[in-house]
Amino acid sequence: MPPSLTSLAALLGSPATLALYLLCVAIATFAQTLSGFAFGLVFLSLVASFDLASVADAANVATVLTLANAWAYFRAHRQPVPWALMKPAMLTSCVGVGLGLVLLHWLSAGATTALKLLLGVVIVLCALVLLRRGAVRATLAPPRQFAVAGLLSGLMGGLFGTSGPPIVYHLYRQPLGLDVVRRSLLLMFAGNALTRIVLNVPTGGFSLRAVLLSAIALPLVQVLTRLALRLQPHVPAPALRWGVAALLVATGGSLAIGALHAH
Repeated sequence: MPPSLTSLAALLGSPATLALYLLCVAIATFAQTLSGFAFGLVFLSLVASFDLASVADAANVATVLTLANAWAYFRAHRQPVPWALMKPAMLTSCVGVGLGLVLLHWLSAGATTALKLLLGVVIVLCALVLLRRGAVRATLAPPRQFAVAGLLSGLMGGLFGTSGPPIVYHLYRQPLGLDVVRRSLLLMFAGNALTRIVLNVPTGGFSLRAVLLSAIALPLVQVLTRLALRLQPHVPAPALRWGVAALLVATGGSLAIGALHAH
């Protein structure tokens, strides 16, 4: 029998919980659209800090909403998609996503506290990596370096539903325009998200609660992505980067500390 309205409401939580969840979605959407990265990291750190969903459910929701954000962006910005540039990274990222999913299912089975601790530490480290932008290269990196960055990003994408830091750090060191970097990142995130969904759904890795939370947030992501695109030219990139990093350090640190206390 299909679930009743009462059971669906129980899965979604109280109105206050749902409102807080949608606020997390809004903050993550603005961060992603304005910067080209950080949706998954911001969303996961906020949701996990407020204990709004399990890490596995939050990662699944982040996957769906990342794909929706990329789709809305490319619909609004009909510019060439950098397939050739990102091909080596996208091919290896598929392998990384599979490995990350295997690790996630293993940890989710009986190590929830360890998974939250790992997520908190990873979020803080990612914030530090995003702030440490190395010198821009004189020439484009060879395909094998794109492939390594793609593998690491895929691993993070499979494990946490967020694949940003390795490929963000790599792309920002290339002699590329910021618009090309942003489109390359969104393409990478969309590819990882699609791969994660294709691998996860047939194995039963997508809970009904994750489906419901994704469905409720999708319209909000579409609307806020378009709104953020209008604000994009007026937000200084350094200020945005530092703001996102500070949010990640605060939420990731509190998540890790909470997991240590629980342990």
